[in-house]
Amino acid sequence: MKKVFILTIVLFSSLLTFGQKFACVDSEYILNNLPEYKQAQKELEEVSLQWQKDIENKLAEVDRMYKSYQAEALLLPEDLKTKKENEIVAAEKEAKTLQKQRFGSDGDLSKKRSELIKPIQDKIYNAIEKIAKEKNYAIVLDKASGATVLFVDSKTDISDLVLAELGYKTNNNSTKR
Repeated sequence: MKKVFILTIVLFSSLLTFGQKFACVDSEYILNNLPEYKQAQKELEEVSLQWQKDIENKLAEVDRMYKSYQAEALLLPEDLKTKKENEIVAAEKEAKTLQKQRFGSDGDLSKKRSELIKPIQDKIYNAIEKIAKEKNYAIVLDKASGATVLFVDSKTDISDLVLAELGYKTNNNSTKR
């Protein structure tokens, strides 16, 4: 009974996919061939480095404040010690807050990445969708994600068609992995 059920499912699945056309793309390859993507990556890196430098400067200031406090602590009255300790804690908290604001999961870098990369991804998706409709592909897989695609026949890879649709010339798979 169990074997008949499994055989029925396999047979039904094969009938559904019979006649369906499949293709794949390599999104990494496509992105790496787009100058606007390279420019967006460069801009993200520059912004990230500047923000990281700002945070490091704030943390260095906290460290300087703490070392100064340690040198003076024995000579300071208790109320002044407490005031300096609070200033150090506040400066450290400010630096950590800035770090989270810039690099947190919903931080400025994530927003900047979406702002710069999403339009490029949308453009690629629209090109893929247009080609898939023109060529009657039922499914287009992304082989760049790796784990879900174990083998791809190069005849089904439409990455160069997508780049051509976007207006870029390629070396017909000579630069692909």
